[in-house]
Amino acid sequence: MFGLVSSRYLVIAGIAWGVFYVRQSDSLAARKIQQRPPRMQDYRREIGYSILTFCVFATAAVAVFTDPLRQYTRLYTNIADYGWPYFIASVVAIILLHDAYFYFAHRAMHHPKIYRLFHRTHHRSTNPTPWAAFAFNPLEALVEAAPIVFFVCLFPVHPLAILTWLLFMTVYNVYGHLGWELYPLNAPHHPILKWLNTSVSHNQHHQFAHSNYGLYFTWWDRWFGTLHPDYATQFDEVARRN
Repeated sequence: MFGLVSSRYLVIAGIAWGVFYVRQSDSLAARKIQQRPPRMQDYRREIGYSILTFCVFATAAVAVFTDPLRQYTRLYTNIADYGWPYFIASVVAIILLHDAYFYFAHRAMHHPKIYRLFHRTHHRSTNPTPWAAFAFNPLEALVEAAPIVFFVCLFPVHPLAILTWLLFMTVYNVYGHLGWELYPLNAPHHPILKWLNTSVSHNQHHQFAHSNYGLYFTWWDRWFGTLHPDYATQFDEVARRN
């Protein structure tokens, strides 16, 4: 299980790092959100803590997917039992629920009384790279792994739905820490795209800490007034670069 979760991270983050940091073209260089390059010690720290994170993730997955705890979950193995529409709906529901969980758990970990204990390690990456996507200390890794347990106990879930969500989460998390913006100009002003979280948004979170807590979407930040006031301005500035 450790090999499965870690290889997904290594492949996706490795491809992003290779394209944007190793084989960087002049056209890509202009779109880097923070122009300063990361340090080698940042890479080492991000990868090292990510490996610890995947040990925690793998332990959580083994606990719910194997006996004796599996009997207490609502996992099912035959997609025909609920059909493909339900399978697709379950993946969408997991993504939406995870986004809500992440926002409130993330914001809670910024409370001064527990910030250093849970979340300070991740924020050592003030200029994040794709390798920072899962650079958590073990306590935060437990918080991030908890939804795996919640979802398989909350409603019927096929293991493939969990894997689909984890793949989506990994891709979007790597994009959020990419350090480059990929969405088009004026995305924060678009009636649909404005609700999607961007690399600029999460990069601002690593720069300024007390704003932009969302993962996939911006609606929780917009509804609770935690979206950085200069988010749209910085996004447009980065997106206009050539």
